[in-house]
Amino acid sequence: MTEQFINVGSLIKDANDGLTAEEQIGLKMQLSEKIQQLSTLADSAHLQRARLQMDIAEILNALERKKEAWEIALEAFAISMQQESWQDAVEACNVLYQAGHADSIAVLGMGIWLAITFPVDPELTVAMLVHAIDEMPDDSDGAAVAAITGRYVVDLRAEVDKHESQGFLVDNLIAMVAKRHSQVQDQNAMNLWLDRLELRDPQVFLPRMALVVQMLSGLRTPRTVMQVCVASRMTPAPRGLSSSTSRSANSSSAESRLL
Repeated sequence: MTEQFINVGSLIKDANDGLTAEEQIGLKMQLSEKIQQLSTLADSAHLQRARLQMDIAEILNALERKKEAWEIALEAFAISMQQESWQDAVEACNVLYQAGHADSIAVLGMGIWLAITFPVDPELTVAMLVHAIDEMPDDSDGAAVAAITGRYVVDLRAEVDKHESQGFLVDNLIAMVAKRHSQVQDQNAMNLWLDRLELRDPQVFLPRMALVVQMLSGLRTPRTVMQVCVASRMTPAPRGLSSSTSRSANSSSAESRLL
């Protein structure tokens, strides 16, 4: 979806009733500014275009214009994939997921796959994994696997000055998942839970994470996303995960891949 297809007037009239009048005015002003910026971009500014489109899609989501948000974020996703900008592609998947489309769950799976496969910011990767956890039942082993994978990604990729804070947040996520999964309340129960679900060894839990990703995206990857992946020579449904444990926040793409 490009800028000429966005009807600013209709967006203003149909703004989300849940927002205050002041918030609506602010969002409308931001939307107009972003659309204006988009209209002046050179055709060759591919990633700038994709990032502006994601900004616009986020505003559209806030205004409850989910259909328009989905369409423009999907175009941003396509551009990011074509440019092999994996961080931007995952951010686009995050916006697409929040659009509440029929294919949002499948796109969430796609975003998680990209975030784990490529050296994407661990904070964004964990945010995508949290979305997946939110979609699963309380007693789902898949939620436990997603949470522990978040810890593994942080250990592998977090910058030294951010590792402690990001690790603390992920540890809290693991504790929350353990409590809702098995009423885990103390460290002894946590140790037993980790052992029982085999969550200590990446050679065991990473292949299980691949199954979670396949459950989300492999069985119902939306046609539009599939077409983007084919055009970018990507395969949307991973068969498994490697167990590489080398830790380097600034390592190359190949060294940082987990899938």
